[in-house]
Amino acid sequence: MSAVRIYDYVCARGHRFEALVADADGPGPVCELCGARGRRRPSAAGLSGVADPGPSREEAPKSWLSTDRGDRETVRHWHEQMRRRESLEEKYPELAGDRRPVITHEGRFTGAPLRAGDPLPGSPSDTPR
Repeated sequence: MSAVRIYDYVCARGHRFEALVADADGPGPVCELCGARGRRRPSAAGLSGVADPGPSREEAPKSWLSTDRGDRETVRHWHEQMRRRESLEEKYPELAGDRRPVITHEGRFTGAPLRAGDPLPGSPSDTPR
């Protein structure tokens, strides 16, 4: 007795469906939408685990002191991390985040840096209408 398994099918009209079948080599099941016979198609890949995108640009060192005073190995490490990140962001732009230049990040802007294109807090363009 063969095991019953679930397979992915597509009919001649392009409807995709799944069916439990005992004999995958036999004729395909009938599409419930149009009544045409379905033919088996490759199943979607089942991926498990989580991809690690590595450190974000915000996590990268921002100053000479943050790189152990310019330590060559630390700089090399972060250069490689950011090269990988850039490559990943080219493929998946949604990972890039806000790439606008930071104008100021000190004083009152420590918690929320002012970026190019942002209205100045308290300016007329900053107030809701």
